[in-house]
Amino acid sequence: MNRKQIKQRSDYTHKYNTSLGRHGWLRLTPAYSVKIVEDLLKSSQGSIRILDPFSGTSTTSLCAAYLGYPATSVEINPFLVWLGQVKNDIYPNTVIKSTSENAKIILNNILNNECISIDPPPIHNIYRWWDKNNVNFLCRLVGSINDIYPDPTPSKNLLLITTCRLLIALSNASFNHQSLSFKNSKGPKEIYNIEHLSNSFMKELLFVLDSAAKNPKIKNEVVLGDSKRVCDMVSGKFDMVITSPPYPNRISYIRELRPYMYWLGYLNKAREAGELDWNTIGGTWGIATSRLSEWQQSGNSFIPNYLTDILSKISHSDNKNGVLLANYICKYFEDVWGHLTSLKRVLSAGCNVHYIIGNSTFYGILLPTEIIYSDMFKELGFEDVRVNMIRKRNSKKELYEYDVSASII
Repeated sequence: MNRKQIKQRSDYTHKYNTSLGRHGWLRLTPAYSVKIVEDLLKSSQGSIRILDPFSGTSTTSLCAAYLGYPATSVEINPFLVWLGQVKNDIYPNTVIKSTSENAKIILNNILNNECISIDPPPIHNIYRWWDKNNVNFLCRLVGSINDIYPDPTPSKNLLLITTCRLLIALSNASFNHQSLSFKNSKGPKEIYNIEHLSNSFMKELLFVLDSAAKNPKIKNEVVLGDSKRVCDMVSGKFDMVITSPPYPNRISYIRELRPYMYWLGYLNKAREAGELDWNTIGGTWGIATSRLSEWQQSGNSFIPNYLTDILSKISHSDNKNGVLLANYICKYFEDVWGHLTSLKRVLSAGCNVHYIIGNSTFYGILLPTEIIYSDMFKELGFEDVRVNMIRKRNSKKELYEYDVSASII
């Protein structure tokens, strides 16, 4: 790669990461994920149509838009569909300007106590998440946004994105490891006044507006739907698939989204989160976990012999919850098989697919997720199936992320 190519690559990466922010508009997109998608897209040639059946935070669709490619994403979580649509929207200068002006009006109304306030969302033990002063400010902020914008608009979306960023910045919750925890509450707490909170909101808004102003002029779509029936969710054929499905590691992907979803009205009861997780591949939150003990194989999926042996070892009586976890793994791969079977029906001849996936361990037993995916592709008649190691995931020497790729001839 010559100096000019390196500079062009650096300029693009800087522009793209600036638009997303280091961790995305809601601090949910790791920078390395952006680079992986960018590299895969840059390796393609000609005019292609891209599919991401596990949209998540819409990294693939937005990255594709920056490079001028049309893309369709599918996502089962309605909040993430909304987030993806906001990230993929086009924001003219008039929208950026009016959003900033109305934000000042909203904050001034809050300061003068001339605003409408919503009730606090029904989050269990909400004052453990945020202190009372911050909850009151957030309630007035959301109420004021809804008052000025009773219907969805691009400006309202940008203000709600900013609110989401603020509520996490103010939260006592820690999201830097697998088990949700809260910051140490001992000792005196700093109480933020309305002026400080308003300034914090404006700081977050400046970041969001700067990101929105740099959005590409191609608007890709995010579709609400179940990836296990992806052929019913989209129309036409696709030339490339880039996606990262949930990993089989029993981490609930709805966990970090709950604060946003409650404040924006996508969740009203804890059970709703469990129901959504049950329908998500790999979901194990609330009611989804209890249902696993009664779940049984359908007999219609592809289960290689070595996976049967692994499930037997995990379900051994010496392992606490072993049977439950074996059911979880089996259901995960049955759902993945259903997804891949449906996916094949919407792929064009010559289509290349890339699945970014990580392996797992249960009771010290390695689950070679990347091998199982590759064997599923082969069983379904895909060609040129490859497994490429991307990176080491954490301190455990066995855990890696892989790009499992294949093609349709």
